Amino acid sequence: MKQQLSFLLIFLFSSCSIIVKPIAGDFEGKPEELNEKVSDRTKALINKSFEGIKEHLDYHVHAVGMGTDHTHNWVNPHMTSWLEPYKNLQYNVYMNASGITDLKHADKQYVERLVSVMRAEPRYGKGILFAFDYNYTPDGKLDKEHSSFHIPNEYVWELSTKYPDLFIPCASIHPDRPDALQELDKWGKVGVRCMKWLPNSQRIDASLEKHRPFYQKLKDYGFTLIVHTGHEKAVEGDENQELGNPLRLKLPLEMGVNITMAHLASLGDCHDHENNDVMVSCFDLFWRMFQNPKYESNLRGEMSGTTLYTRVGKPLLTVLEHPELHYRLVDGSDYPLPAINILYRTKQFLDLGYITKEEKESLNEIYDYNPLLFDFVLKRTLKHPKTKQQLTNILFEAKLK
Repeated sequence: MKQQLSFLLIFLFSSCSIIVKPIAGDFEGKPEELNEKVSDRTKALINKSFEGIKEHLDYHVHAVGMGTDHTHNWVNPHMTSWLEPYKNLQYNVYMNASGITDLKHADKQYVERLVSVMRAEPRYGKGILFAFDYNYTPDGKLDKEHSSFHIPNEYVWELSTKYPDLFIPCASIHPDRPDALQELDKWGKVGVRCMKWLPNSQRIDASLEKHRPFYQKLKDYGFTLIVHTGHEKAVEGDENQELGNPLRLKLPLEMGVNITMAHLASLGDCHDHENNDVMVSCFDLFWRMFQNPKYESNLRGEMSGTTLYTRVGKPLLTVLEHPELHYRLVDGSDYPLPAINILYRTKQFLDLGYITKEEKESLNEIYDYNPLLFDFVLKRTLKHPKTKQQLTNILFEAKLK
């Protein structure tokens, strides 16, 4: 019986499974076919979405790769092992969503797909492309066992030089690695001005005093630190969810580092270290900090994830209720997540009163060809169910310092 169950799991989680296709990467046509195939009403909705935006910038785009095509990217073998069925399913979902059909050329295919969805709509603009450092132990030892993947800084730099019209490079440097300051100097000197952290997965405690020299260099070079906040479900991070607590970023904020909190900490509960460690919504902690006048000049929030069906609720409603603060918020897609069909439910938005029936139909049309454009148009179309307030133009403008 156990052997039969193992064979069943292997079948269900295989990349050719009938289960994976409907939940990720299930598209009707190619991005460049959209204008020829969709209705005039849908074209009008797309055009309306770009009205009033001078320069759109996507603050959250992932480089993805396995190390094929001489890229030096790396994926933890646990992700591809049949002995880890959940991780293997995640892996196959990401591969399918990313348009990867040939694992021998996975890295090349991912870039080709990403370039195609961006160039299909020139008004979309550029994306900040993330590198992703390994997990390191507190004493500075490389920990591949607990690393989900690795995307070298050199790789995103090469892609940004190859596609300067599409990508802005964002380095990722773990502050506990022994050469962290030297690596920061290396990329700061060539003009990189963005740093990506996912503390839950990379095991980064941003609150530690030992990171002051790293933060000072970030400030001196004028880096923006884009940090995942809230709980993390996309990659390994369950053991360190508390590291996504927004309050752990008080130290670099008070030092004057430019911080962009990704996802508005819109998932999970965190310890409120300022109030007897009671558990509260991570978003509530983000919002408290966001409204604190002393962080007005160097704290921003980034919107990716707030329209996932599991997160729709208070974070999105709160942002819609405060248009006066939209100038401190930025847009992000978290691509390739928009290509995972199961994460987005337009019927949910219709039922809750955020969109009309006609808008739902048009959004579904867009999704069939270009999930990245869908993510943008969805956010531009949403209205507060009661007040009908929308996300204002300034939220979608480029603000990277």
